[in-house]
Amino acid sequence: MSTPRIPGRPATDFSKAGVATPFRPKADDREATLLRLEALAHLIDSAFLIPGLNRRVGLDAIVGLVPIVGDVAGMVIASYVVNEARRLGAPRWLVARMMANVVFDGALGIVPLAGDLFDAAFKANRRNVALLRRHLEKTGGLRPNEIEGTAVRIDG
Repeated sequence: MSTPRIPGRPATDFSKAGVATPFRPKADDREATLLRLEALAHLIDSAFLIPGLNRRVGLDAIVGLVPIVGDVAGMVIASYVVNEARRLGAPRWLVARMMANVVFDGALGIVPLAGDLFDAAFKANRRNVALLRRHLEKTGGLRPNEIEGTAVRIDG
């Protein structure tokens, strides 16, 4: 017996193994999502090189210069990364650790000047994406590619 279709939602059959649902994407979708999150984390945390200092900063540190509003915007974007990790099937403990990184970054980012320096150094989004990648590699959804350092799907 199939699940009744709710108007406005795609029909999904939960009885078949390997069927992608909105909350359990296929392995190819996981890879694409992870690559998209890595690109976003790079833009937010380390897209620009400061000449003379050879330090990388991202939009989070730049937007964080605007008091309160910039830090809230950074936390909203970082929360998107955590939500995507939850959607990819990250366990609760990993999502909690990622949220702790976001809250820690946001709470210290509110402090004028020192918070902006902390934002430039802590890079919560890159940490969170690295945690997610490590988890996906350990659970068998992805494995490290020795040649390029990127993830590839394990067929099976």
